Amino acid sequence: MAFINLKSKVIQVKIVYYGPGRGGKTTSLEYIYRKFQQRIRAEMVTIKTHGDRTLFFDFLPFDIGLINGYNIKIQLYTVPGQVKYNATRRLVLRGVDGIVFVADAMAVRREKNIQSLRNLHENLASYKKNLAALPLVMQYNKIDLAEQGIPILDVALMEHDLNRDLKAPYFAASALKGINVVATLKKIISMSVAAVKNEFL
Repeated sequence: MAFINLKSKVIQVKIVYYGPGRGGKTTSLEYIYRKFQQRIRAEMVTIKTHGDRTLFFDFLPFDIGLINGYNIKIQLYTVPGQVKYNATRRLVLRGVDGIVFVADAMAVRREKNIQSLRNLHENLASYKKNLAALPLVMQYNKIDLAEQGIPILDVALMEHDLNRDLKAPYFAASALKGINVVATLKKIISMSVAAVKNEFL
């Protein structure tokens, strides 16, 4: 549920980028931070952990209009991909309003994607939340690797593995090159803000 600051009249909407380790969550947020630096009024916080590049990013607000006279600010987080940091992943999901699931399109990562999505369901269940009821966008990342001859998963197969029941919007993307990273972001923001508006109106 969105955090409401009555004093400053701000509604904070929390969006979490989730997915397997080294799938492109951190790279996606780094791209967004560079792309929208003029509109971001806070520092990007990075915590390095042993064996995992980034724990989470905090405080990437976008001002995007009003709900009942309240400003909306978006906060973007990533979670660590490695299984041993599951307690942290669960903690970052607390109070989440929208999720981008960043799946790794490399063929060798197929099972990791499925395991990570299962783990997301389990961690949300600990907060009595259902993924099907939350704003969700799928980002199928690393599609550019096909150009280098690296075997990648067909989008239709990833849809079957990860999205056949959820039927969430999806984008084939490259966080490294910025392909569809902004499109993914815009979609999850619009869905999350619409859900928050429904809650408060």
